Amino acid sequence: MAKILEIKNLTKEFKEFTAVKNVSFDVDEGGFFSILGPSGCGKTTLLRMISGFIEESSGEIFIKGKSMSGIPPEKRPVNIVFQSLALFPMMNVKENVAFGLKRQKLSKKEIDERVTDMLSRVSLQGFEKKKVTELSGGQRQRVAIARSLVMKPSILLLDEPLGALDRKLREHMKIELKLLQKELGTTFIYITHDQSEALVMSDKVAVMNQGRFEQIDTPRNLYKNPKTAFVAGFVGESNRFELSSSSDGVLVSENGWRLQKPNLDFDAKVLYIRPEAFILMPSSDLVDIFRFEVTIATILFDGSNTKVSANVTTSGDEVLISLPQNASFEDIKEGDKVEVGVNYENLKCY
Repeated sequence: MAKILEIKNLTKEFKEFTAVKNVSFDVDEGGFFSILGPSGCGKTTLLRMISGFIEESSGEIFIKGKSMSGIPPEKRPVNIVFQSLALFPMMNVKENVAFGLKRQKLSKKEIDERVTDMLSRVSLQGFEKKKVTELSGGQRQRVAIARSLVMKPSILLLDEPLGALDRKLREHMKIELKLLQKELGTTFIYITHDQSEALVMSDKVAVMNQGRFEQIDTPRNLYKNPKTAFVAGFVGESNRFELSSSSDGVLVSENGWRLQKPNLDFDAKVLYIRPEAFILMPSSDLVDIFRFEVTIATILFDGSNTKVSANVTTSGDEVLISLPQNASFEDIKEGDKVEVGVNYENLKCY
């Protein structure tokens, strides 16, 4: 598959602070590529360098094989959607979407055809004359995306576009954006601090930390096989345990929980275990499993996401354990002592 974007050794320095540090990656044409990281990690700076609003300190940006060095934002084949959306409240939906086309001095016939087609694609046909102030948050989001896509950019850059929406609408818009990107075939580069957005929508995700990429991978591999402690702790929910080596070849938590695993990295300093990796009351015939006893502290009911908070009986280490869906554990009560297990492959040590 052709590479539409290639980033080579990109760095951005602001006086004594380096926001982006020697980042290199590429994006397939027609792909959905997300950059995931905490606030202040450099992801917005990286996006603004791609769009041309910020000049890189060093490194190169290529779009469709052409260097973007010295090319201003309005000449680059990209468009950007910000969290604020930046719609014009005095204009109706059609006028907002047509704004960029009018600046290109296209004919009225071509503008009308392209706006009508794009509004249909984002399911806003019939909304042409509505003011943007009369629309819901999700509808305004689609107007902003339509206004960018109608310009036929090679790449659409999205900077935390769902951040201002309420939780329920964000969940809905994640699905809509994914379906829209698949239908249009436009390359999306999406930045977010919300791991759920990145995992649900993306073909590839880059996890960014302190100006660098820690890992670039598919959402599934990123979740199942985090390469660094930061990725393991940032992507998904995890139990984290500080470790120290012991003389008899096992790892010991700060509180004295003794951990064993074949081929374990005995220089590891931290252990991560996903809540869903725990097996409650494992059968005796299961092999390759680390077994121990916990004491149930409390049950955190949340429908299909119900968990129990427990303590390792021998050490007091706290663990959060997901209850399997479609399984009944109504007989589990606070104070119960229960055997649990974790497959060795789900003990992630760093």
